[in-house]
Amino acid sequence: MSLNSWADFLSEKVHSWSVDANQFIADEEDATYSCRISGVLLLEEVVNSFDNEGFLAIIDAAKQWFTESQIRKVAGNASWWRIREATLFALSSLSEQLLETQESGFKTSNLKNMIEQIVAEDFLIDSLEYPFLYARVFTSVAKFSSVLSSGVLEHSLDAALKAITMNVPPPVKVGACRALAQLLPKAKKEIVQPQLLGLFSSLTDLLNHASDETLHMVLETLQEAVKAGHESPEIVERVISPVILNVWASHVLDPFISIDALEVLEAIKSIPGCIHPLVSRILPYIGPILNKPQEQADGLVAGSLDLVTMLLKNSPGDVVKAIYDVCFDAVIRIILQSEEHSEIQNATECLSAFISGGKQELLFWGLDSGSTMRSLLDVASRLLDPNLESSGSLFVGSYILQLILHLPSQMAVHIRDLVAALVRRLQSAQIASLRSSLLVVFARLVHMSVPNVGQFIDLLISVPAEGHNNSFAYVMSEWAKQQGEIQGAYQIKVTTSALALLLNSRHNELEKIQVQGHLIKSGTGITTRSKAKSAPDQWVMLPLPTKIVALLADALTEIQEQVLAGEDEDSDWEEVQTDGVENGKEFFHSVSAMGKPTYEHLEAMAKVFSEDQDDQYEDDLLNVADPLNQINLVNYLVDFFANFSQSDRELLDHICKSLTQPQQSAIQMILQR
Repeated sequence: MSLNSWADFLSEKVHSWSVDANQFIADEEDATYSCRISGVLLLEEVVNSFDNEGFLAIIDAAKQWFTESQIRKVAGNASWWRIREATLFALSSLSEQLLETQESGFKTSNLKNMIEQIVAEDFLIDSLEYPFLYARVFTSVAKFSSVLSSGVLEHSLDAALKAITMNVPPPVKVGACRALAQLLPKAKKEIVQPQLLGLFSSLTDLLNHASDETLHMVLETLQEAVKAGHESPEIVERVISPVILNVWASHVLDPFISIDALEVLEAIKSIPGCIHPLVSRILPYIGPILNKPQEQADGLVAGSLDLVTMLLKNSPGDVVKAIYDVCFDAVIRIILQSEEHSEIQNATECLSAFISGGKQELLFWGLDSGSTMRSLLDVASRLLDPNLESSGSLFVGSYILQLILHLPSQMAVHIRDLVAALVRRLQSAQIASLRSSLLVVFARLVHMSVPNVGQFIDLLISVPAEGHNNSFAYVMSEWAKQQGEIQGAYQIKVTTSALALLLNSRHNELEKIQVQGHLIKSGTGITTRSKAKSAPDQWVMLPLPTKIVALLADALTEIQEQVLAGEDEDSDWEEVQTDGVENGKEFFHSVSAMGKPTYEHLEAMAKVFSEDQDDQYEDDLLNVADPLNQINLVNYLVDFFANFSQSDRELLDHICKSLTQPQQSAIQMILQR
């Protein structure tokens, strides 16, 4: 396939793109088969298969085509710009792989110099005569901004700011948007401030003519423009807020566009001086929607609750109080009365934000503190009702955590009833993430019981659980199975450290409980075919203390694996599995070769643990509010095993005999420090 084919493809699209910028963006984002996409896939394979050699070959080819376009340009050949545009498209489509090559230590000065040469030359052309090449230059700057010089970036920013405010073809404005989204975050305020009003005006105009594809891009650019307008809060709030609220209301049923709009509003809210006028603008509109939910269109109530939650998070007390006066009672009613799971979920998150923002003062904002507390408990009762479908209860775990964190004395008298309700909800939960969130609540209650963890265990023992001896036996059996599935740095810290606290209690009930251990695969060893077929996989049942030690060792193993994978992608650690003797030996040898873990190595383990957790599982309300989030889990586990070994080495050695080789090795590595 030649670059001429890519250029021919462009010529076929020029007319449709000229009259419809939305189609231009749609085709740009379309990953289905086309001449261009197939060519990009081929180039990706070249880079992936031949590493640096493939990279050099592509750069050399791009240089040749750039030279060819120059020759055609001088000769007056009308196709010169199409070849140039196709070259930039190819390079931009490979930007991620090419920049990864740079990060690996391979010099990309040739790429940088070539991109800068093209950018410098093509910004001199007439954007009206060659709009698609001009647009592609902007896109290329956005893709390669991390390697371009500050001078080129400033020149590109200036060109984009001018293009977005001028009467230029739509594709040029599209390209300018993409460049601005990347360049504004690092732009000097003296460059942006004088053009801020014109920038807002042009982006607003683009919003008014945008399709769904264009909306996402323009809203992303607007978000960065708002952040860049930090020095002009009055202009930002007055000009942009009404526009974005209109976009949000018009697309509230579209989760992608409505989330984009909320992110712009959140950026406005974060600018000093903007939150009060923004809240004053929104509340008169949102209040009637929440107070008469049955009269609203589907999805509008759930979307409005999202908007209120955004306003509540990290807001000053007077703002939380103002929102409380208009929305709090309505949020309570929605949770207690609605049958729409999306409304219940969003209202639960909203109520959690109220508790996080209002804390103890929340109880005194209503008619009386007792009435407010009863409402909060009524909400907990409905969300923990085992007859409510699991999706409706999805965020009850975070809500309960807010109650026990911010209203501990009020919740203390209800702990037994709370535990019983948590157990019933856990037994009826059909969604794994709901079960995990409920186990996090149990773990947090363990922490709250310190130094009387044994008393909390006694409480669990005294609460019946259907099909089990008691709630403690049931909860620990579920916890043992679910711990490896719990996601998020905060959640893992709380549950892992709580397991250590339970083991440290040395409660006599621990040894009485047998839980699911590691899996033994059928058909291993020397067996006949018939026996291998008939033999089912079997779980080894372990005493609870052994299982807890195994889970703590697994936590160390997983973090260590991430460290070694980061240090050497070909590390033997990546080949290790948690079952199988041979793999266990490889694991042990890799640990032994490291010698005693140094302080720096343990710090690296702690750092990679925190960085590796996926943001989607994080709850910023809990991260801010709960001091347990400050736990350094690696240090915590190191101290735990050291203390365990010193206080009862015989018991630890006995437990380790039932562990897999990788688990034993992880513990041994820590004890050798």
